[in-house]
Amino acid sequence: MNAERIRELLAAVQAGSVDVDQALARLRDLPFADLGFAKVDHHRALRCGAPEVVYGQGKEPEHLARISQAIVDREHNLLVTRVDALGAAAIVAAVPDAVHDPVARTVACRRGAQPPTPPRPVVVVAAGTTDLPVASEARVTAEALGSRVEVVTDVGVAGIHRLFAHQGALRSAGVLVVVAGMEGALPSVVAGLVDRPVIAVPTSVGYGAALGGLSALFGMLNACAPGLTVVNIDNGFGAGYAAAMINRDLRAPD
Repeated sequence: MNAERIRELLAAVQAGSVDVDQALARLRDLPFADLGFAKVDHHRALRCGAPEVVYGQGKEPEHLARISQAIVDREHNLLVTRVDALGAAAIVAAVPDAVHDPVARTVACRRGAQPPTPPRPVVVVAAGTTDLPVASEARVTAEALGSRVEVVTDVGVAGIHRLFAHQGALRSAGVLVVVAGMEGALPSVVAGLVDRPVIAVPTSVGYGAALGGLSALFGMLNACAPGLTVVNIDNGFGAGYAAAMINRDLRAPD
């Protein structure tokens, strides 16, 4: 339950169309719903501006289905990340209008009134095709939080001319998420071309000395380009979430 729905409920109590006991019943699970194996945080949308997001990896399909059902029953948007095919099937069976994105490894569903869409898009830039799962997770997350998203793919520094063909899209962004493995050089290049925040995401793509994404992470942390911040390895969710939070507070373009 978000702030707008609580206002509507309180106004209905004031007007007499909803009695106190009915309102109390609707608010009873506002702090959280205790499912026994999980406590679903229904207060998070009011507290943080976005409902709880479910990390799917390692959870039983039945548990994912019940958690997802509890979220949408309260008319919250649903986003489940790092979910496998069995977990996704269980969620979609419980919430038929939920959408499974197998590349992003997400399940998402929009419920209730949505906030205004920010005037500028979040632009997600993927260095290579193998970075697409992480880039797609960032895209789905930013969309779930209300941003319009544009994706630019396969523009890594080994063929930098491919990136320059998309400068219009880069400069239209409110915030950019740049995803790269190997040596992790692409975010520095992008940050040197735009006047917007750039969130860098190192991926675990690369040969032995890539060290599972550590080389890309260290390269991004040592970037000389200003306006660049870095999230953890393969953390498309964290980047997409931060980008949407920043983007929704930006003023309209001139």
